[in-house]
Amino acid sequence: MLKNIFKAIQAYFGAFALISKLGLWKYFAIPIVISLLTAISIGLTAYGLSDNIFDYILSIFPSWNSTSWLRNLFEIFIGLAIVAIGLLLYKHIVMALSAPFMSPVSERIEAHIANSLLPSNNKSSFGSQLSRGIKINLRNLFKELTLTIPVLLIGFIPVIGIASSVLLFLIQAYYAGFGNMDYTLERHFNYRESIQFVKKNKGTAIGNGIVFLLCLLIPILGLMIVLPLSVTAASKETVRLLELNNSKENVQ
Repeated sequence: MLKNIFKAIQAYFGAFALISKLGLWKYFAIPIVISLLTAISIGLTAYGLSDNIFDYILSIFPSWNSTSWLRNLFEIFIGLAIVAIGLLLYKHIVMALSAPFMSPVSERIEAHIANSLLPSNNKSSFGSQLSRGIKINLRNLFKELTLTIPVLLIGFIPVIGIASSVLLFLIQAYYAGFGNMDYTLERHFNYRESIQFVKKNKGTAIGNGIVFLLCLLIPILGLMIVLPLSVTAASKETVRLLELNNSKENVQ
């Protein structure tokens, strides 16, 4: 899996050049707007709710307010939870709504890398791409929430809690990479087959998602470049995996 993680990260190198070479920038205009508006909306909502949530919970447990270390720990936990859930919502909303615009990007990259499109089982339209994007990301949102909440609770455990941040990052990375890979997979596999394919290639999804999340640490610019870079890198690696998968099937 580590090998695939590094390969997925390496796929980001040359992404800008490939986008320019294939004239793909025009496809990213609307997704970039979606990314910025989603981030602003979630950011404002989180900012407005954070104090209310904190004050409400302290009203239930007033003794926490009198213990400085417990109050500080709780503030850190609330902050971590808001960031984690904000990122979780951001990436699934953006990837779902951007699906109809990212699929053509993935298709052009596939045709360029493989010299022609690989055998495809699905004919997709704008509506089907949007529907597929929403379905995949709703499924991933639910799965990620069921993993994120227990990991956040682990953060309260001394020593072991330190590992929760790392684990939380990897979970976020996996599902970010999952969404980026599906822009290519939707032409080749149905819903369930795509899920199985990504599960078999977890390293690729995690590696792609790691850089996706790191891009978001860059103020404003990160929100603009995250989709162009991550989708291009994911498409390159997913096509490579599909070619490898096809060659194995031909041998058999």
